[in-house]
Amino acid sequence: MAKKNQKMVSEITAMDVDFAQWYTDIVKKAELISYTSVKGCMVIRPYGYAIWERMQQILDTRFKETGHENVNMPMFIPESLLQKEKDHVEGFAPEVAWVTYGGSEKLEERLCVRPTSETLFCDHYADIIHSYRDLPKLYNQWVSVVRWEKTTRPFLRSREFLWQEGHTIHATAEEAMEETVRMLNIYAEFCEKSLAMPVVKGQKTESDKFAGAVSTYAIEAMMHDGKALQAGTSHYFGDGFAKAFRIQFAGKDNKLTYPHQTSWGVTTRLIGAVIMTHGDDNGLVLPPAVAPIQAVIVPIAQHKQGVLEKAEELYEALREKGIRVKLDDSDNTPGWKFAQYEMKGVPVRIEIGPKDIENHQCVVATRYNGEKQTVALDTAYAALCDMVAELLEQKIPAGMFAKALENRRNKTYVCTSMDEITKALEEHGDGFVEAMWCGDEACEDQVKEKTGVGSRCMPLEQRHISDTCVCCGKPAKHMVLWGKAY
Repeated sequence: MAKKNQKMVSEITAMDVDFAQWYTDIVKKAELISYTSVKGCMVIRPYGYAIWERMQQILDTRFKETGHENVNMPMFIPESLLQKEKDHVEGFAPEVAWVTYGGSEKLEERLCVRPTSETLFCDHYADIIHSYRDLPKLYNQWVSVVRWEKTTRPFLRSREFLWQEGHTIHATAEEAMEETVRMLNIYAEFCEKSLAMPVVKGQKTESDKFAGAVSTYAIEAMMHDGKALQAGTSHYFGDGFAKAFRIQFAGKDNKLTYPHQTSWGVTTRLIGAVIMTHGDDNGLVLPPAVAPIQAVIVPIAQHKQGVLEKAEELYEALREKGIRVKLDDSDNTPGWKFAQYEMKGVPVRIEIGPKDIENHQCVVATRYNGEKQTVALDTAYAALCDMVAELLEQKIPAGMFAKALENRRNKTYVCTSMDEITKALEEHGDGFVEAMWCGDEACEDQVKEKTGVGSRCMPLEQRHISDTCVCCGKPAKHMVLWGKAY
């Protein structure tokens, strides 16, 4: 039993030895993805897709609560349509995949395979928006997009990936900015409450904003190795797209006015973020809110009389409580099962055997910290159900969040010069750097060139570290979060 358990765990490279290989081992061994014959694309297997479905359900509910409706746009964009917004098309040009043939006939106009849908939404808005009464439009779609990435890694960067993209259009700049910030906050709340992943909310610098946007806001998360991952973005477009696509509406004063737009999105890279924030050398560690299986019951000596019957009773009680529970009554050994469900990141494991039954108890183990406790079993199993529910809803998410937050605190360095940045990274390894910036793009580039860390965002919660820019010594305008990123 011990040997089987040990073998299962040894198939994962230790994260401190090779973090990139550790990540690859987990996505394959936990059966989240498979590679395909299409270079740069992946099969998201049932367990991986179930995690995405849970994320989708939580976010979709939240979107609908805030008045958004789901729509679906075509996956092909005529080249002439894409060309209407100059900055936008230039930003995406290197990543665009093109369709040039339909069947055996060459197309009169190339079709872009959707990298994002701003132009399609604008084309649609031009048809349906005529009066202030038609506004706002609060739309979202759940689709796949294609971006021809040169270097790919499962979930983090692939040529086709799943996402949601919200697109809204408003009568005024104030309403559009409100929407931009509202959606940023929804993403942050989702990451922190449902994924137990701390994030920093901030605005992207001018050089790093979305192509065609007036301003871009993002949430930045720190992975276990100290690198940053952009977990979601929200963009304010102003009326630039509206002017390019001639979208106008008659206001209450009967004058024609250009509306203001936003877009916002998160992708399946959030699965990668969960892996790299919470995972360990035994595999996945899943937050209960998105875990396909929240609790697994492992019978011990299940061939003995009464063990499986008791395990089935526990299963039914937990299922009726609304917990996503699995009873593994396969003929694999308990040790193999322990390792398997640790690998898959199941938040709670419940063990029940002959001695437990005799003592009217079971053993409950929590995945994220490895703690075990004995729980008394009453006739209706109410105490067990309440205890597991409390673990899933409160204690485990809070514990996982605190652990991730502690990692971020330990790997965040406050610096006042580029020498301090270099020294901190050399001494402690990758992490977030908080340092002041004058706002000059040349300084932003120089910091990256000399220290290896780029600007991640200008945090909305600003801290005054010093009066001068970390690079040039001129008066500072912003505190910037710097770091290496996935």
